[in-house]
Amino acid sequence: QVQLVESGGGLVQAGGSLRLSCAYSGLTFGWYVMGWFRQAPGKERELVADINWSGGTTYYADSVKGRFAIFRDNTKNTMYLQMNNLKPEDTAIYYCASGPRGSTAPKDFGSWGQGTQVTVSS
Repeated sequence: QVQLVESGGGLVQAGGSLRLSCAYSGLTFGWYVMGWFRQAPGKERELVADINWSGGTTYYADSVKGRFAIFRDNTKNTMYLQMNNLKPEDTAIYYCASGPRGSTAPKDFGSWGQGTQVTVSS
């Protein structure tokens, strides 16, 4: 059984930084991709970034390119999202998720964490 637990959210001023962590267990080596999604009030859940098992392949939404970095440490069973130069429009609940290789839409990801709130004040 896959378990994902996020941490690291909080309140930060615009221009500040936060690092989110996702501790995972129950994932089988190689077959899956892991991602960070976010959902703001009244908006659909969107993929922010994803990463394959080895960490060699990553994807970023245009809105976060150059500001966010996704990486993982498989020795610690943890994935991270480093968020720099945060903007008020980054305010959302951030979710960690895992799914089969090739997953891109929320419906493709079968396992989800509980979410962590990120609030960026102007």
